Amino acid sequence: MSIARLASFSFAGVEALPVEVQVQIAGGLPAFLLVGLPDKAVAESRERVRAALHGLGLSLPPKRILINLAPAGLQKEGPHLDLPIALALLAAMDILPREELTSLAALGELALDGGIGPVPGILPAALAAATRGLGLICPAAQGPEALWAGSLEVLAAETLQQVIAHLTGRQVLSPPRPAPLEEEASAGPCLSDLKGQESAKRALEIAAAGRHNLLLVGPPGAGKSMLAQRLPSLLPDLTPAEALEVSLVRSVAGLIEEGRISARPPFRDPHHSASQAALVGGGARVRPGEISLAHHGVLFLDELPEFTRPALEALRQPLESGRCVISRASAHVTYPARFQLVAAMNPCRCGHLGDATRECGSAPRCGETYQARLSGPLLDRIDLHVPMAPVRPGELARAPRGESSLHVAARIRAARAFQAGHGMPPGQHNADLPLEALVATTGPEALALAERAATQLGLSNRAFTRCLRVARSIADLAASPRIERHHLAEALTYRQRGPAER
Repeated sequence: MSIARLASFSFAGVEALPVEVQVQIAGGLPAFLLVGLPDKAVAESRERVRAALHGLGLSLPPKRILINLAPAGLQKEGPHLDLPIALALLAAMDILPREELTSLAALGELALDGGIGPVPGILPAALAAATRGLGLICPAAQGPEALWAGSLEVLAAETLQQVIAHLTGRQVLSPPRPAPLEEEASAGPCLSDLKGQESAKRALEIAAAGRHNLLLVGPPGAGKSMLAQRLPSLLPDLTPAEALEVSLVRSVAGLIEEGRISARPPFRDPHHSASQAALVGGGARVRPGEISLAHHGVLFLDELPEFTRPALEALRQPLESGRCVISRASAHVTYPARFQLVAAMNPCRCGHLGDATRECGSAPRCGETYQARLSGPLLDRIDLHVPMAPVRPGELARAPRGESSLHVAARIRAARAFQAGHGMPPGQHNADLPLEALVATTGPEALALAERAATQLGLSNRAFTRCLRVARSIADLAASPRIERHHLAEALTYRQRGPAER
């Protein structure tokens, strides 16, 4: 009485944890038992496996079948264990050769007719399988995704019958075709669509150069959302390492389509009704939130004060640490969350605070109440605060189109190249620079101005450091190795306490 074994995986954040499916068929009263801390979806695998085998003309032996998911202390979630359970069971029934399974791992959800459906987490599972020297059996639709893990054998099948035929030597599965890398930016909105607002465009360029957080404050129709939606067209492609990190999160969330991995920074814009769990991650079955899906990209929060206070306050720690830790009684799950926050808001609920002809009768109290929804610590983590006034209709109709995204993106690429040429490590940005590195490249006049401004404006230590980081990005756009006084002076204009902080 031997035990059939097959490797599979469970997931904790974007990490694939090894799980061994062990099947024992012994004498005794007929039973089909599944142990090893399975959740409801895993426990229901018994019925899906039974139905899939019945569809192949197979029936379970009238014996005691015990399936153990080791290690037993690790919670197993999701239907991706259907396929490895079925294959290990077939090996225990001597239908599949057991030696063929020793070098393979498997993931997939079984349909009642034996079809193999897609599941989240194929890419991290493929990487883990390659590290352990295993091949991977996965759904046919996700074969191209598994190939991104590098040199490993990928068996991508549409049905359980195809897997059985391949492992028994009656049929050879064709290797999946690799999907192309999406390197070029899709045709999206261009910065030239937005007329006027030159100071806001300048702030957007600085934010893109150093990956700084940005807050746009202005009445309805000022162009806040238009400006924020054009930020992705200014950003350079991700590095291969960054693209892989982004794809791991998307794979765990089940968002990779046709195995395509994009080299473009992600752009996420959740509605203000999003819950805290939707924004930062969590839920009964922990899943990545919007901040993790925006990893190495942009998170745009329109109507910022309309988000719930707990959801906004939950952003504070990820903005500093670049990761999101979700704590549960049984485990702690960590997702990467190094994102660039771009937010937009009206100065008050009616949106016309300061306009005597249009503001509501409760002004200015309505503005104070509305702006009080944002805490000081959250605003302190935003590098650039940009007020936006509406463009007059006459100017809007007659003003020529401004610079295109291509021209501005070229300057940003030049600034990033300048940063790399002066010792910026790959994958880091000005928004991450420590104070010591900033002071070392700041001129004495600029540093003296920064110190005086910090005292007069009441800047916190965090705000002081972030002001120097913005000045560093301004200097990089000017190809200046040192932060000069005029660079620092421009950076200070974005740290003035605006209407959202009064």
